[in-house]
Amino acid sequence: MTKTHRTLMSGLAVGAVAAVAATVAAPADAETWRYAFEEALDEVQGKYAQKFKEEVEANSEHEIQLFPYGTLGESADIMEQAQAGILQFVDQSPGFTGALIPEAQVFFVPYLLPQEDEELFEFFRTSKAINEMFPELYAQQGLELLSMFPEGDVCLTTQEPVRSPEDLNEVKFRVMTNPLLVESYRAFGATPTPLPWGEVYGALQTGIIQGQENPGFFLESTKMYEVTDVITCIGHNNFTTAVMANKDFFDGLSEEDQQVIRNATDVAFEYILEYQSGLQEESLEKIKQAKPEMEINILSEEERQPFMDTAGEVEEAFIEMTGDSGRKILEQMKQDLAAVGG
Repeated sequence: MTKTHRTLMSGLAVGAVAAVAATVAAPADAETWRYAFEEALDEVQGKYAQKFKEEVEANSEHEIQLFPYGTLGESADIMEQAQAGILQFVDQSPGFTGALIPEAQVFFVPYLLPQEDEELFEFFRTSKAINEMFPELYAQQGLELLSMFPEGDVCLTTQEPVRSPEDLNEVKFRVMTNPLLVESYRAFGATPTPLPWGEVYGALQTGIIQGQENPGFFLESTKMYEVTDVITCIGHNNFTTAVMANKDFFDGLSEEDQQVIRNATDVAFEYILEYQSGLQEESLEKIKQAKPEMEINILSEEERQPFMDTAGEVEEAFIEMTGDSGRKILEQMKQDLAAVGG
């Protein structure tokens, strides 16, 4: 992204925030509710948001105004706006929420989540950690946790092939501003480099960094393949995100409106799981069509093992960061995963 583009985006975001703030004095049951997320309308979070909007508007008198990535600033900006009540809803990855809720970083312990979609989806449906423990932690930050859902298998993009942790040695690898993700890539052998998403494409283009990670659909839609040469899927994670409401707003709603929101959340959750069927493979194929020389490698179980061997080290770092609360979350997640066969 050029300096001019960044300046323009910043100006647009400031203007949008001002416009939203101008109406924040409206009552909690205002007819229009505002919902911001971290992706574009045609990406996974956007598809979820549109289904949520459709359900709320079909079953109530309320309207949902959607704000895709960039319209209200970066991830930190939309979280601040949600906590302040300027936004009623926000969709944000635990990768960014980790500063507020350290326990949410558990989703970045490598090889914790199952690879099989059926097991993964059932875990998100039934997990006690997600559905009972995390809501309490989010509530402490003024947020009503409505849903967590996976977005797709995370793959690495680099300039050179990656077959082992040694291949990441001295590679400056962009990570979200998340302490545990930093530890994870350090354990993988890379040099983790936290950067806001808006700076990633340009940083890859200029060589400031040499790699980054994201689900396949996001690599395709953001054209990360234009500034990297190799995609490597090592099976270490599935990108997770969380949909939240401002808690004061949610608690101030009628029981009827709260139920409308919960029902819309349930419908959008099942919709987005179905939407993802085959999405990863389709996205990688589109990348190959757009750039035939792109090297795409899916590592074998044997090749993944050295990466898997780092999981224990990252788990220890997670517990050190989060104490007993994090330990309980991790233990419960493992029980929940065992219950679905993970």
